[in-house]
Amino acid sequence: MQYYSLAGQAPAADFRTATLKGQAPDRGLYFPSEIPRWGKAFLEELPGMARDEMALRVMEPYVGDNIPSAELHQIVHDTLDFPIPLVPVGNPHSCLELFHGPTLAFKDVGARFMSRCLGWFASERGEKMVVLVATSGDTGGAVAHGFHRVPGIEVVILYPCGKVSTVQEKQLTTLGENIHALEVLGDFDDCQRLVKQAFADSSLQSHLSLSSANSINVARWLPQQLYYILAWQQWTHRPVPPVISVPSGNFGNLCAGMMAWRSGLPVARFIAACNANATVPRFIKGNGYRPQKSIATYSNAMDVADPSNFIRILNILGHSPEDCQIILDADSITDEETLKTIQQVYHRFGYWLDPHGAVGYLALQRWMADHPSLHSGYFLGTAHPVKFPSPIEIAIGTSIPMPEQLQALMSGEKKTTEIPAQYEEVRDFLKRLR
Repeated sequence: MQYYSLAGQAPAADFRTATLKGQAPDRGLYFPSEIPRWGKAFLEELPGMARDEMALRVMEPYVGDNIPSAELHQIVHDTLDFPIPLVPVGNPHSCLELFHGPTLAFKDVGARFMSRCLGWFASERGEKMVVLVATSGDTGGAVAHGFHRVPGIEVVILYPCGKVSTVQEKQLTTLGENIHALEVLGDFDDCQRLVKQAFADSSLQSHLSLSSANSINVARWLPQQLYYILAWQQWTHRPVPPVISVPSGNFGNLCAGMMAWRSGLPVARFIAACNANATVPRFIKGNGYRPQKSIATYSNAMDVADPSNFIRILNILGHSPEDCQIILDADSITDEETLKTIQQVYHRFGYWLDPHGAVGYLALQRWMADHPSLHSGYFLGTAHPVKFPSPIEIAIGTSIPMPEQLQALMSGEKKTTEIPAQYEEVRDFLKRLR
């Protein structure tokens, strides 16, 4: 499998090169030269297929011969080594709970796959690598834990000061050792801009072996297909395909689901469930792609005004609203609606929603109400509600019990370096890691 840049000005790369670079030299995102088609036999076997076998068969075409099959099998086993249940939440909705991994967030899947791939490549190269990532919330913790103590790899995480939850901040700032947290005096779009500047800096690249762990990286983005397939294995309404509501910020999660759909996964409809940062919902409704300054919301991991991965979705579907509407709808949910949904779902079903899951739930509920002929669907539970205590307490009036695995974390010492949103600060920090 080869990967090409969506900016169209860089040479093709194999999986190893695309993973190590993170972003193409022309600042474009890498995209696979073809989307594998699974075939009838695979789809027929899929409901009863072991998850390791499924994951290996899905990921092998993307990885090619860059990682031996036996090693890739171990990587996908480690990637999915925790439950990913599809849980009923009222009728007819279900939640695909993606928060049972080590950092209680969906990004554990992509981060675990990528860290193990990079660990393999680092051992082959015998040289230090620096992983640079921007986070609006859960990416930082997932990357930090996925790469903690991986030999030969230093991790630098940029996050916006005061704009992530307390649990999220603890997860990305307390590990230390090879994990370095930069607390940026700005918003997530500033963090993302600084990361992109670093990857476009040829003088820096000559000093460092630099890679990215954001969803722009193919090794973090592509394995997210796997849990959509696990959901289909648990889907009790087969052969009727589900409507899938995806809480969407940087759009890597939704884009991964679309890759699985293009490969043959049955899907009736995708819904991009957004908060007040409604650039994509406006575009889908025909109002142009006009990013505005990001707005802080309770669903902070989705506070992205100019989502990097949306260009990949346009590459899959087409570049007009009409092309996208073949399979994609989008909705924008306010903070007030988010709190009300958390409250109503808890009181009706005894189910705790985090703010991102609440956005996904309400977008699904509204879409299904407008399309009663379709049977049912599910939304993605992208993070454990305990990571967002403030909106939960405002909505319900009580605090959610803290899982045992977080109790020790919350007493950990925060280790960060505070910097202004200026590229020179990031560049100088990275150079000191050589």
